[in-house]
Amino acid sequence: MKSVFRNAISLLPRTALNPKPTFPPTLIPARNFSVPLCNVLVSVSYCTSMAAGDLDAPLSHSSEKLEKQFEEFRKNLLDSSSLHDRIRAVAMEMESTTRLIHSSLLLIHQSRPVPEVLEKASVHIGVLKELYTKISEILRECPGQYYRYNGLWRSETQTVVSLLAFMHWLETGTLLLHNEVEEKLGLNASDFGLDTEDYLIGICFMSNELPRYVVNKVTAGDYDCPRQVLKFMTDLHAAFRMLNLRNDFLRKKFDGMKYDLRKVEEVYYDVKIRGLATNANSKETEEAA
Repeated sequence: MKSVFRNAISLLPRTALNPKPTFPPTLIPARNFSVPLCNVLVSVSYCTSMAAGDLDAPLSHSSEKLEKQFEEFRKNLLDSSSLHDRIRAVAMEMESTTRLIHSSLLLIHQSRPVPEVLEKASVHIGVLKELYTKISEILRECPGQYYRYNGLWRSETQTVVSLLAFMHWLETGTLLLHNEVEEKLGLNASDFGLDTEDYLIGICFMSNELPRYVVNKVTAGDYDCPRQVLKFMTDLHAAFRMLNLRNDFLRKKFDGMKYDLRKVEEVYYDVKIRGLATNANSKETEEAA
């Protein structure tokens, strides 16, 4: 009897005899089980296969929808990347053309004749017009996506506006208007037009060239130039004052225009104090008469 009881006790786990078991509990291998191990493995594999079948059945339709959705995402991203690369390639050509125009206009600071400088720079305007036509044709493939890709050529457009405005001022002494820029570049306001903010930033860029132009003209002996530039910049600054500008990049460029105006004023006052603006006074008298 005692031997039977001793054998029964030895079959029990040690945690069952310990009222305060230690953690984590240790696994004690079972001994003298009557169930064969092969039967246990068969039952476990059967339960696993049943669980896998239960998971596959309701998720098969959901997996197809998920795969279909991301396949559409993949196609959209590929199309967008292709459009991005095509537009960026045209924008790089535009940037190269603007550098050629700017290098031609730099000759104006060397007292070169204005018609000669303008003729050399105007040759590239037709190239710019063709490039904007290419961008317009690309955008027709994705209607309503103008502002999605506008950042790819926006900086170049601002530079183009500044160069065209400076050329127009050298020729006429007046400001190049928004619709005149669109006409020169072959843009259509209803289809592919010039953004107002890009136009205004380009005009601010153009004003940065005027103080240097005034200083070089005075050095070359043209003492009436500061008066003309000062009148133009004063009217332009007053026109910008009509706008309610936010604290953004355009506002910063407008603040820079105030410093350009101050530089021109200093040159004009210096010329007038030195008594070099006699021709300007006579012209003002003739115009008043």
